[in-house]
Amino acid sequence: MIRLRVVPAILAALLLVATGLSGAQARTVRQEFDPALVEALDKAVTGTMARAGIPGAIVGVWIPDRGTYEKSFGVADKSSGTPMKTELHMRIGSVTKTFTVTGLLQLVDQGRVGLDDPVGKYVDGVPGGNRITLRQLAAMRSGLFNYTEDDKWEKSLEADPQQTFTPQQLLRYAFAHPPNFPPGSEWEYSNTNTVLLGLVIEKVTGQPLEDYLGQRVYTPLSLDRTSFPTDDAMPEPFAHGYTAYTKSGAATATPSGGTVDATNWNPSWAWAAGAMISDLDDLHTWLPALADGRLLDPATQKERLRFGPTTIPQVQYGLGIMRVGGWIGHNGELPGYETLALQLPSQRATLVILVNSDTDYRGQSLSTMLGRAVTEIVTPRNVFDLPAAPQSEKSSPSSPPPARTPSPTS
Repeated sequence: MIRLRVVPAILAALLLVATGLSGAQARTVRQEFDPALVEALDKAVTGTMARAGIPGAIVGVWIPDRGTYEKSFGVADKSSGTPMKTELHMRIGSVTKTFTVTGLLQLVDQGRVGLDDPVGKYVDGVPGGNRITLRQLAAMRSGLFNYTEDDKWEKSLEADPQQTFTPQQLLRYAFAHPPNFPPGSEWEYSNTNTVLLGLVIEKVTGQPLEDYLGQRVYTPLSLDRTSFPTDDAMPEPFAHGYTAYTKSGAATATPSGGTVDATNWNPSWAWAAGAMISDLDDLHTWLPALADGRLLDPATQKERLRFGPTTIPQVQYGLGIMRVGGWIGHNGELPGYETLALQLPSQRATLVILVNSDTDYRGQSLSTMLGRAVTEIVTPRNVFDLPAAPQSEKSSPSSPPPARTPSPTS
């Protein structure tokens, strides 16, 4: 465990003056990096937030033998001005996929499923289900239509963000469309894939997905603040999430800059692909375990980390995990929240960024902007970056926002 020490109060005060932040805007939890690097990180984060209009963010960087940086910035509640704190819960969007696929791979280790089993062996009614394998679903190579691209689904969610969707309803939206390509022939990010894997887990184990993940993934790692909600509630304490979700399905700033509070929008529409909630400390624990395969047999972890090319420059995808600039993990995005959860194996570095907004800035996701700003400073040879989306739509493969999702993030 990394030893913690607090930066002397006088140095902390000087840093706040240098960055122009009040104590309510930036809260130091732990710092062990060189003071000059801390100051550079403070300026990079606050500058990015000011430019993109980010209400609040939590940033954690842990690099063995170099240091620790854990800070919260901005506000957790715009209406009250309550400052952001590092211990607050947030929705983590498509980072959920890393948990769901881990649960599936544990069943592989137990011999209860095979990666090359057809999904039709476990779930009825899947178009081409006798040819689409569990491996192809986890690797985003099934060809199945992404239900979050369906106009009827989008209008339904838009009409009532608090409604509950079942996994079967989500699949009906997907299966109303023909597959986009033969299984295994291409890569395309699709939330449909991970929803199907959630159903496979439930079929094989006889347990609700949230119970299985709790027992098999959260409990062994003592992830006590991580949960899979079955309703729209947020556990205390939490940060409010803000979105400018529009009729076009894109979370882009409105001309007036207006946003709505999406904290209690029901994440059931994301289910196994993006419904989970967590916090900074739990994600700090999860990422090293994900990267080193702590819950899996070595051979299975090796299969997980077979990264293949995608349609996104400089992005590779394995089984429910992406690789960008040497960093592995996932990003996540859904209305009101964005997450970046990564590990850099070459330095055993962990990066977690939590943002309480999903309102893109000039087509760029907020978590990507912060991730790039931070990694340019702490790991300049391994910069995390994803291309900006067209102004009219989302472009990030991870969790499912009520927005287009053609890249590896939410």
